[in-house]
Amino acid sequence: MVHTNDIHSHFEEACRVTGFVKRMREKVPADSLLLLDCGDFLDRARMETEGTEGAANRALLDYMGYDAAAMGNNEGLSYTKEQLAGLFADAPCPVLCANLVDADTGAPPEWMKPYTIVDRAGIRIALLGLTAPYESFYELLGWKTADPLETARRYVPELKRQADLVVILSHLGIRQDELMATSIEGIGLILGAHTHHLLEAPLRFGETVVCAAGKFARHVGVVTIRKELRSGRLTIEGGAGPTDNCPTDPLAEQLVGEYRKRSEAAMSGTVATLREPLELSWEQESPLGTLLAATVRKATGARIGLVNSGQLLRGFPVGAVTRLDLHSACPSPINACRILLSGAHIREALEESLLPEFIGFEFHGFGFRGDRLGTLSVDGIEWTVDETKPPRERVVSAFVGGEPLADEAEYEVGTLDMFTFGIGYLSLKEGRVEKYYLPEFLRDLLVPALRDEAMLRDCRRPRRLRASVQEGSWDGATLRRND
Repeated sequence: MVHTNDIHSHFEEACRVTGFVKRMREKVPADSLLLLDCGDFLDRARMETEGTEGAANRALLDYMGYDAAAMGNNEGLSYTKEQLAGLFADAPCPVLCANLVDADTGAPPEWMKPYTIVDRAGIRIALLGLTAPYESFYELLGWKTADPLETARRYVPELKRQADLVVILSHLGIRQDELMATSIEGIGLILGAHTHHLLEAPLRFGETVVCAAGKFARHVGVVTIRKELRSGRLTIEGGAGPTDNCPTDPLAEQLVGEYRKRSEAAMSGTVATLREPLELSWEQESPLGTLLAATVRKATGARIGLVNSGQLLRGFPVGAVTRLDLHSACPSPINACRILLSGAHIREALEESLLPEFIGFEFHGFGFRGDRLGTLSVDGIEWTVDETKPPRERVVSAFVGGEPLADEAEYEVGTLDMFTFGIGYLSLKEGRVEKYYLPEFLRDLLVPALRDEAMLRDCRRPRRLRASVQEGSWDGATLRRND
C-alpha cells in the first residue's frame, strides 16, 4: 500500500512520487498494490491548478493510477459543488468522504462515496474517507457536515463485518487521528493528513496503526500488510521516506508541462489597466496593501478593513494587469469575513503590526501561501504612531469615522478568514464572526477595485500617520493629509 497526502499541487515532487510508484508496480503484482491519497491533492495557489480549475491535478491523479482519494478541505472548499462535479464526475477512482453530504439532498453527490471495499492479495480492505468539518464554510457552499468521529463510530462496525481490515483515509489531523485510534474499536489502519505531520515510523494504539507522509510529496508512505495463513491474523508495518532522490517520471512531467501552457493561455486576459503603479511594502503602509484593505471592507460592508500586507507578493506596474499577474501577486486561497471586534483588540493588533516578530513571521497553512505575515494594512481607521515610544505603546491615537477608537466598543471589521483560526495577529481571533464570504477569494474581490479610479486614488491617502520626534509637531504625511 502506497499513500500520499497534502501534495498541495507540488507538481515537481508529485512527478517524483509518480516515478516511485512506477518502480513499485514493476516489483509488486497489481493485485497486491494499493495507491491511496488522503486529501489536499490540489491547491489553487499553483497557476496550473488555477488556470485549469483543477484539471491538471485530475490528469495527474488519473495518470498515477490512484485506487481511491479522500476529500481534503482544499478540494471541498476551493470550488463550488458544480465545479467539483465537473472535476470528479467521471473519475476512474472513487473520491471518498463519509461526513459530507449535499445540503439540498441530504445525500452525497454521485461522484462521492463514503467508502469502498477492495480485494488485494486475498485481503478484503474497507476504505472509509473522513474530512475536517469546517461547518460554517461548507454550509455557504451548499454542504452539510457531520462529526467525523461519530461518523466513524457508525460506519466502522458495519465495515468490519464486511472486510478483513478497516482503513481510514483521514483528512482530520494528527490529534483527531490519535483520538479516533484510542476511542473507536475495529480500525486497523489510519492514513493521516491535514496537519502535515510526518510519521517516518508508524504510531500504534492497541490494534490500530497510524501513518502519515508529511506534506508537499516530499515523502511517500509505504505500508505492508500480511495475513497469516492459519490464524488469518493481519500484521501491519509501515513508514514514510523522502522522495528527493526519486527520479522524476518524464511522462508525468510532460503532462504537467502541457497543462501549464493551457493555464498560461487561459489566464493571459487583461482584467484591468493601471494609469499609475501600485506599490507594495510588507513593512510599511503602501497603496496596494491599502487597496486590499479597502476592498475587503467594501466587500463585507464593515466600518473597518484589516488585512496583512503579506497576502500580496508584489505590486503592479503601469499598464495591463492580467489574471496571471493577479494570481501571482495574490495566490492564497483565502476568503474575506466580517467580525465584531472590540476597540481594545483592534488597538492590540495595530501595536503588533509594528513589531518585527509579527511583520517577519513566516508560516504556511490556513490558506496562507505567502512568504511572511507583513504589517497590517487598514481602511476606515486612521491612526498615529510614535516610534520613539516602547513597543506596544506606540499607537498614540486612532479614529474611526472621525471619532476616537473606544476600547470598550465593538466594531464591524472586514478581515480574512485565516485570522479567525488564531494565526498571525492573534487578537483578531477574539472577534465574533458575523459572516464568511465564499466562494470568492481575495484576488477575485480585487478585480473590480483595480478598475475603480476612485478607489485607486484613495488608496494613496495615508491611514497610518507618524508623530514627529519634536513634541507637538507632525511629519510630512500628516501635513499632506491636512492640506
